[in-house]
Amino acid sequence: MAVYDTKKTRPAPVRRIKVPQPRWIVFAVLISLFASILLVNGLVQGEFTQDGAIESTSQTSNVPDEALTGGPIIQTDGTTTTTVSAGSKQIVLTFDDGPDPEYTPEILAVLAEYDVPATFFMIGSEISKYPDLVQQVVAEGHEIGIHTFTHPELSSKNDWRRTVEMRETQLALAGAAGVTSVIFRPPYSSTVAALDDTNWSVIAEMGEAGYLTVVNDLDSRDWEAGVTNADIVEAVTPDDGEGAILLFHDGGGDRSDTAEALATVIPALLAEGYTFTTVAALSGMETVNPAATTDERLLGLSLVGAVQIAKNTTTWFALLLIGFGVLTVARLLLMLVLGRRHARRSRRPGVWGEPYTQPVTVVVPAYNEKECIADTVRSLAASTHPVRIIVVDDGSTDGTAEIAESLGFADVTVIWQPNSGKPAALNTGIAAADTDVVVMMDGDTVFEPDTVRLLVQPFADSRIGAVAGNAKVANRKGLIALWQHIEYVVGFSIDRRAYDVMQCMATVPGAIGAFRREALRQVDGLSDDTLAEDTDLTIAIIRAGWRVVYEEQARAWTEAPTTVRQLWKQRYRWSYGTMQAMWKHRRALTDKGASGRFGRRGLLNLLLFQTLMPLLSPLIDVFLVYGLFFLDPLQTALAWLAMLAVQMISTVYAFRLDSESLRPVWLVPLQQFVYRQLMYLVLIQSVLAAIGGIRLGWQKLNRAGGLSALLVSAPRRGGAGTTDR
Repeated sequence: MAVYDTKKTRPAPVRRIKVPQPRWIVFAVLISLFASILLVNGLVQGEFTQDGAIESTSQTSNVPDEALTGGPIIQTDGTTTTTVSAGSKQIVLTFDDGPDPEYTPEILAVLAEYDVPATFFMIGSEISKYPDLVQQVVAEGHEIGIHTFTHPELSSKNDWRRTVEMRETQLALAGAAGVTSVIFRPPYSSTVAALDDTNWSVIAEMGEAGYLTVVNDLDSRDWEAGVTNADIVEAVTPDDGEGAILLFHDGGGDRSDTAEALATVIPALLAEGYTFTTVAALSGMETVNPAATTDERLLGLSLVGAVQIAKNTTTWFALLLIGFGVLTVARLLLMLVLGRRHARRSRRPGVWGEPYTQPVTVVVPAYNEKECIADTVRSLAASTHPVRIIVVDDGSTDGTAEIAESLGFADVTVIWQPNSGKPAALNTGIAAADTDVVVMMDGDTVFEPDTVRLLVQPFADSRIGAVAGNAKVANRKGLIALWQHIEYVVGFSIDRRAYDVMQCMATVPGAIGAFRREALRQVDGLSDDTLAEDTDLTIAIIRAGWRVVYEEQARAWTEAPTTVRQLWKQRYRWSYGTMQAMWKHRRALTDKGASGRFGRRGLLNLLLFQTLMPLLSPLIDVFLVYGLFFLDPLQTALAWLAMLAVQMISTVYAFRLDSESLRPVWLVPLQQFVYRQLMYLVLIQSVLAAIGGIRLGWQKLNRAGGLSALLVSAPRRGGAGTTDR
């Protein structure tokens, strides 16, 4: 037992850093804003059933006789009712449920060809989405009427909802085209014959508000499936030369036949001597679309602008999700293929050449590890490969060094130094090493007897600069520990295998890694530039031209955090440190040779799939809720289940590759609702911290100890997932 005391000062206290609250407020505001945008888009995207002519089945005791026996243009103030009908051989073309970017222009082209006017009863949400079409309708001399904002059955809505539906549609019209409207058509209305006490209450209320209600005489039934042009022509041709208000649709569904039918109807009616007129002309008004006031235009522009932002944001985000979804599935398939290739390679005997039998040095950095250090050192002393053990006590205050000394192993050297951080502790151990290969591990980890022997075999190949081992969770009790176990298995069993094959291994884990001392010398050892010293070191070694590989049979057992607070602290450090390492080595993206290959493979992978994609996770969750409420909930649920199925399959495959029990896999769906959210919140905090340039200390976790006891019942085969630093 050799002991070196370089300790001159007491360890500096570790600062607890909290991200300033305003940054979290900004993030919360952004999420709320995105949710609001989706809500706006959901309201304007609401699906509705098609208008259709129906017969009255209710009481008509409250409907004035003038309305029941009069024409389709109805004016009422609640006490007096008058109606207007189209005169003989007069036709008013009306179109409901638009504007639509596909069908409205087709219909306008037909109207322009025959130089006939029409009246478009528009939905406010569609007006807000397609203001340019509204402007075109007005510019070409057609009328616009109000058809509510979201197309509800108004008779079942309260007074407030009715007022909002009308007011918002007027504002949308004012913002889109600078006009308002005095004519109104209730959704799901049809002919005068369909008036009853229920829908009359709506018409009376609108009449008192100053609206002229316009129903129809003849329905083209262009909304029916299988209807032909001949059917439409027959449906809208009046009997005995009577005038009529005709109902067509330019929105609300598939209107691909409407424009074609209209091109047949108009010349046919013209040939029979019919003329085409407007609601204003029949009613004796100068216009049904008076100019909007300045206030109405300003409010309308705000409404249309908000809807446009919501529409475009939702569209772009949906496309982004599709793109990332395709990338994610493609990446997963690639990882599975490469992981399988690595598994086949590792089974070949002598893959690295002659066995590596030279002694190696194992460096154990330790800071307040009294619960675990004895187990760690004993596991190394039992190694089947010749090892020299160096424990570097980095200013512990709990007697860690004394415990290591008291074990009395001949090949153990304990070095005392002031609290300087993990990179400095590792560098101290490396400097004291006298072997060609140095193994690094954490002070809260234990090795199996064959771990070191298996870990160092790749160094028989002179191209190998570092080897990553297989870190495994020993304490697999409780949801948090089990979720980490799943994450470790998937990450190590699939991801690291694939990274090995692609030669872009970003991290040799601090829990178990071996390094050629020449490679460490070339990159000047470990740096404290980042919190992820293992990632920083690994990238530097690859950029120097060395190859880094993964040896899945070399297993290390570590104690995973068991509380949310501990897990948060650990992952916060890892995530933040990885971002720092990415930024530090950003020039690898444009380098040539090994450095450039890593930059364009490894760094882009870290950027896309470990930073950008997880950052989108909160928005994806919000979008999922949006889909359940405003899109097809079945399709939304099926899409989510499909992604979950892919994840389950890959998880099962990863567990099989590492010969792990499948019992924890049932927790994967539950992991999506708790663990995943926790991880992306950690990432968000890391991003905010990176923006603020915050530095952290060791962030020592509380350990329960007793790893040797845990390993008595722990599985002896398996993989891991996220790097244990």
